[in-house]
Amino acid sequence: MQPQIILLKEGTEASQGRSQIISNINACQAIVDCVRTTLGPRGMDKLMVEAQGKATISNDGATIMKLLDVVHPAAKTLVDIAKSQDAEVGDGTTSVVLLAGEFLKQMKPFIEEGVHSQIIIRSVRKASQLAIQHINDIAVKTKKDDPKEHRQSLEKCAATAMGSKLINQQRDFFSKMVVDAVMLLDDLMPLNMIGIKKVPGGALEDTLLVAGVAFKKTFSYAGFEMQPKQYVSPKIALLNIELELKAERDNAEIRLETVEEYQKVVDAEWTILYEKLEKLHASGAKVVLSKLPIGDVATQFFADRDMFCAGRVPDEDLKRTMKACGGSILTTVADLSDSVLGTCESFEERQIGGERFNVFTGCPQAKTCTLIIRGGAEQFMEETERSLHDAIMIVRRAMKNDAVVAGGGAIEMELSKHLRDVSRTIAGKEQMLISAIAKALEVIPRQLCDNAGFDSTNILNKLRQKHAQGQRWIGVDIMNEDVIDNMEKCVWEPSLVKINAIGAASEATCLILSVDETIKNPKSGGGDGPAPGGMPGRGRRPF
Repeated sequence: MQPQIILLKEGTEASQGRSQIISNINACQAIVDCVRTTLGPRGMDKLMVEAQGKATISNDGATIMKLLDVVHPAAKTLVDIAKSQDAEVGDGTTSVVLLAGEFLKQMKPFIEEGVHSQIIIRSVRKASQLAIQHINDIAVKTKKDDPKEHRQSLEKCAATAMGSKLINQQRDFFSKMVVDAVMLLDDLMPLNMIGIKKVPGGALEDTLLVAGVAFKKTFSYAGFEMQPKQYVSPKIALLNIELELKAERDNAEIRLETVEEYQKVVDAEWTILYEKLEKLHASGAKVVLSKLPIGDVATQFFADRDMFCAGRVPDEDLKRTMKACGGSILTTVADLSDSVLGTCESFEERQIGGERFNVFTGCPQAKTCTLIIRGGAEQFMEETERSLHDAIMIVRRAMKNDAVVAGGGAIEMELSKHLRDVSRTIAGKEQMLISAIAKALEVIPRQLCDNAGFDSTNILNKLRQKHAQGQRWIGVDIMNEDVIDNMEKCVWEPSLVKINAIGAASEATCLILSVDETIKNPKSGGGDGPAPGGMPGRGRRPF
């Protein structure tokens, strides 16, 4: 009789072997089903309600994945690839999850039949390399030298990115705006230099792009209304100083003998404040912005001298103002010269909807801009913001990386055909596996058809036939339930989106297929759980 060896703490779940891989694949399928219907221009939106009751309506794969609280360890990889696609390219988050899920689905029968997972992983890697290489070979380069054509191609990429979102009715309007916004940035194209502000009310078309900085009017004291609200080429002082009387330190103790001495202390405080204000006035600055509060005395002082001030300006807005108008953020007023003051052509305070905005336009170093989104419902504006974020990312990528491919399932069908052709030249097990991956790539056009309510089998047969004839840009035509040349129809995507998507999906597939055992620690409870401070408790070995 062999004594039973107890290695892990009781209650530890361990599952291993082939059944474990299959169960991981099934978990990933469940996640894919959550976002499957959001793909494409006819995709549905999801309404997610968090524990606090906050509702989010979204069509963006990454947003949905973030809000799903996934506990299954293997399915979390799909959430991660959606996030990475969102961070890297901005669009194509739903496609990435769909592709990874479909790769796994196609590999499931091979696992069940006992093909070793390492052989499958090798084939998946090989297939993804072939696919990425093929994308690079057939991608169409846009003409960067001709500014007009370059701009048009960027607008088309932006319009394609917005085609599947809530705002696809207004995509012509928004794609111009997004391209304008990105064109205003410098070569590095930092995202945080595009400010997005949301103002409830008005129609979507009232959304405006300010070629400069705009931020909400800050909290203000009495005397604010007497300040002028418009200036032409003012000097702007950006401060990180409190311009108000400070409360005495609570634990400071001053022994005063006479009233005169007390008066001196009070006068000193006022003198300090007034000295700062006089220096600001003498510098010739007309607009004073500060990160810290500007008190009522200071507000009144500025109003008397026809200067405008705003205190408690959010940090990012102050930084964007500095980037746009020049100057620097000062922590002292001792040395105010023109070199540290910013300037812009015009400053005004504008009423937008129910909010008042301070708007700086005609900035000399304008490498920043602000989008002010209008719309009826809060959720709607948030979804618009997410859609614009995707479009902005796509335009940035397209500017740096000038190759485009046709969207609408065209590129996937082309890759599918290419992999099928290649697989026939390979002897051995990989032939089957690569042709399975070729089949998996068809999920994108199939899902586009399903979401639009078309007969997907019919359309896929047409697509296969066209691609076999060598018409490589034929994709699904959502408008007329048919197939069409998507390159001519201007459904364009930067090739980087697809390269990233296929790379990430195949990595996730390999990762999930390479796991053959899951060991779950029991939830620590009772006396021998981890002691406070996170140290392993009595009688429990750290696992």
